[in-house]
Amino acid sequence: MHTCIRALRAGEDGGGDRARVRTGPGPARATKCEKCGPGYPTPLEAMKGPREEIIYLPCIYRNTGIEAPDYLATVDIDPKSPHYCQVIHRLPMPNLKDELHHSGWNTCSSCFGDSTKSRTKLMLPCLMSSRIYVVDVGSEPRAPKLHKVIEAEDIHAKCDLGYVHTSHCLASGEVMVSSLGDPKGNGKGGFVLLDGETFEVKGTWERPGGAAPMGYDFWYQPRHNVMISSEWAAPNVFRDGFNPADVEAGLYGSHLHVWDWQRHEIVQTLPLQDGLIPLEVRFLHNPDAAQGFVGCALSSTIQRFYKNQGGTWSVEKVIQVPPKKVKGWMLPEMPGLITDILLSLDDRFLYFSNWLHGDLRQYDISDPQRPRLTGQLFLGGSIVKGGPVQVLEDQELKSQPEPLVVKGKRVPGGPQMIQLSLDGKRLYVTTSLYSAWDKQFYPDLIREGSVMLQIDVDTVKGGLKLNPNFLVDFGKEPLGPALAHELRYPGGDCSSDIWV
Repeated sequence: MHTCIRALRAGEDGGGDRARVRTGPGPARATKCEKCGPGYPTPLEAMKGPREEIIYLPCIYRNTGIEAPDYLATVDIDPKSPHYCQVIHRLPMPNLKDELHHSGWNTCSSCFGDSTKSRTKLMLPCLMSSRIYVVDVGSEPRAPKLHKVIEAEDIHAKCDLGYVHTSHCLASGEVMVSSLGDPKGNGKGGFVLLDGETFEVKGTWERPGGAAPMGYDFWYQPRHNVMISSEWAAPNVFRDGFNPADVEAGLYGSHLHVWDWQRHEIVQTLPLQDGLIPLEVRFLHNPDAAQGFVGCALSSTIQRFYKNQGGTWSVEKVIQVPPKKVKGWMLPEMPGLITDILLSLDDRFLYFSNWLHGDLRQYDISDPQRPRLTGQLFLGGSIVKGGPVQVLEDQELKSQPEPLVVKGKRVPGGPQMIQLSLDGKRLYVTTSLYSAWDKQFYPDLIREGSVMLQIDVDTVKGGLKLNPNFLVDFGKEPLGPALAHELRYPGGDCSSDIWV
């Protein structure tokens, strides 16, 4: 049994002075501990964690015309701080045009029971350069520094993979990073395994020759011996922009891959009906749960995947955002383009962003088979009044939404990456998707930079409300407008941590 799991089940757990750990059926038991590992013993305990005070965001200059390296921004989000809503630190990477994208941790709640583990390093996989930067955020959380660079050549040589994306910490103490391609940019959905202490490349997680045809995101659920992975497209297909002809040619992803967690191999591939470009995979946080959701960008659907009684897995569409018939856009119909989804830590609410339509949504998923819309907020997008796009037919809205102005700035782009506070009461939103697609769909983002917004969430009845006093404007960065992407808190969050 892995070290972290063994320690947790032996009762070497914690969370301040006391922790509540569920070891089987019946009520959770309170246990005393001297010292605990990273994160929290359960998702519900995580909801009681401290309010977020700083947040880390990768900021991108690739495709903006600014010859500067991407960097990690640290933003003060403590309302009591004199630096509230300000970038308080910038850590530039040592290379140009990396395309920082998503981030993860050296260790997380999957190692909660191991007191030798500490969440001190932020992993920054680079979507285009295939490097992985390891950033020290433990020494000085408000001023991160570069700890190690894992070069693309090392990943190419040991794994025959590249174009790295999602990073998750494992209960073994290792770090696993998904790939979208081989070193030449052809599709290849494999996984790079890193030593969690030295960050040496150990090889691939999957068995030799066992990669999926395409890759993107993944989430594992050890109690059901399963991992689910998704697929965007081969890097050579999406690298320079979106071409609708590539969809017709079948070059974009439309499947989920079900992996045997212990044997490291694909046991099922699930075709998605109305499921083009499945991106973010989110199991329910409860480690006993045998179901979750994936957002399919181009089809603008949310699909629920679930385990059958016989042990196989199935998938069904549970939400459909209808396209809008438009004039003045690249196609006669505009999809919502669901790009990021999140589940609250109590598995009650699902959130997602429609990057093109411009709305952020909240659904009650108390009944996961029948999500119920409880909140919707327009935050920019491609169909605002006064823009180049005219909506001819709309199944949802009676009129085109007003442009969003926050603290005097008209917000370019649409809602994209989202992060939820541990208690579920605040959502943070950024507006950049991927530099080449930003440039194609929202040229204003390149000229003006992206923004970060904050939404207040009604966790009782449901509902979303913009905080009009919160704005981080990355258009005013010292080296010029930047594209800020995924959001991470130092102590972990609902898209970084997995419970085992």
